[in-house]
Amino acid sequence: MDFDAPLDFENEDKLVNQPVVNKKRKKVIGLDDLLTDHYKQKSKLIEKEKKRAKASKNYNSDEDESGKEALLSNIVNNCQNQMQDISGEEEIPDWGLQVFGNQKTPPPLDFPQLGSCKLLRSFLNNEVNSLVELTAENGETFLEGLLINGWLSKLVITRGHVEKSIATWTFNLILYSSQEELMASACDFWCAILSYKNKVDALPTKIDWFPSYSELNRALSIYGFSANFSTTAESVNTNSGYREPQNLIGWIKFTAACCQARSKKSILLTKEAEELVEILTCIFLDRRFLALSVLLSECIQSVINYFTDQEWNTSCQKIAKSLACRVPRDLNCLRTVDCIAGVNNRTKHLRSAVAYQILVVCFNNEATREEEILNLLININVKDRNCDLFKMYIYLVLTENWLLAYPNLEEKPVLNEMWGVFLRNCSCQISSTDMRPFASKVRNKASFLLQSPANK
Repeated sequence: MDFDAPLDFENEDKLVNQPVVNKKRKKVIGLDDLLTDHYKQKSKLIEKEKKRAKASKNYNSDEDESGKEALLSNIVNNCQNQMQDISGEEEIPDWGLQVFGNQKTPPPLDFPQLGSCKLLRSFLNNEVNSLVELTAENGETFLEGLLINGWLSKLVITRGHVEKSIATWTFNLILYSSQEELMASACDFWCAILSYKNKVDALPTKIDWFPSYSELNRALSIYGFSANFSTTAESVNTNSGYREPQNLIGWIKFTAACCQARSKKSILLTKEAEELVEILTCIFLDRRFLALSVLLSECIQSVINYFTDQEWNTSCQKIAKSLACRVPRDLNCLRTVDCIAGVNNRTKHLRSAVAYQILVVCFNNEATREEEILNLLININVKDRNCDLFKMYIYLVLTENWLLAYPNLEEKPVLNEMWGVFLRNCSCQISSTDMRPFASKVRNKASFLLQSPANK
């Protein structure tokens, strides 16, 4: 029993059992609390401002982006211009000439004489003709089918005879047919006949008609070929309405096949073969025919091999002098040398001769002997700030092709020694800090050539 506990009646007395009221003490607001409230209010205001700015920025975001892009583009362009001014380098102008212009209307492909050819008559008089109902009127269509399927060449080789009507018909299909299949089949027909090697027991194939050089030249004229070209690469690239002659491929293949078959029929005079080499080289200078580079190269090789050994030395010099007078004194002359590609002696001889003759023309025929040309090159002061290093680059590449493909250069040590002096001038007298246009190209090219085994 708890003696200190209140009695029962004391619990019932309100006066005795009055609850004690705890008075709360007011909290004292300090300086830290004021600062905290201030920063909270300020952060709320900042958040509101951000939301307002974000809402208004959505309307002008596209304009801001375009403005930034324009500013960045201007900065980049200014940097590029400044770098180009500092380096002093210029872009090498592209090579390229417009060799083909407007095309003429080709002659009509009408050959009524086909109906009377012996080959077709043999089919008309055959007993099987009652089944196929072949007539003279649809004879050309029948022959076209034989041509496309490859049977026409087999038939004439078996018979050992190519009639004039068949020869002229297929030749004109190569040069002027608008149907690519017929053109290609006619070209295959002639290539098969000209390249066919008779067996021991077989009869030789007699060809009644061969085309002449004038007919090949006439076809080029219809294609729009012009020997007098002076158009630059810029106008070639901007001539968007130009349409390439679709029969040029057949012309190239047929020309190559004719030159390879000189043992059967010599259709070209020496002068005409020289002109063909020049024409093919000029076609190389038209950038629109880059896809035909392999065909053109093979055709040039065929024409070069067409010459006899007695004809070649004289013809090589004539071709070189003619090309040197026709091509411009820019990268087109280097392209002219490059397109004469090959490792056989005649090709290297022609490349060397063309490069040398271009050098002679570059110096306005002031020098006629080989030592004089090299002496002129050595006397050029490459340190002179007015020295045209682009021309020096042209001279350097031309001299390289002239001497490295020169026949029996080891027999002329003077030329080899002068060539080394010229290379050292270009390599050592142009410093690595020289910022003139083409300075680095000339120096690097000469340094590379000095390291070649031929100059050690």
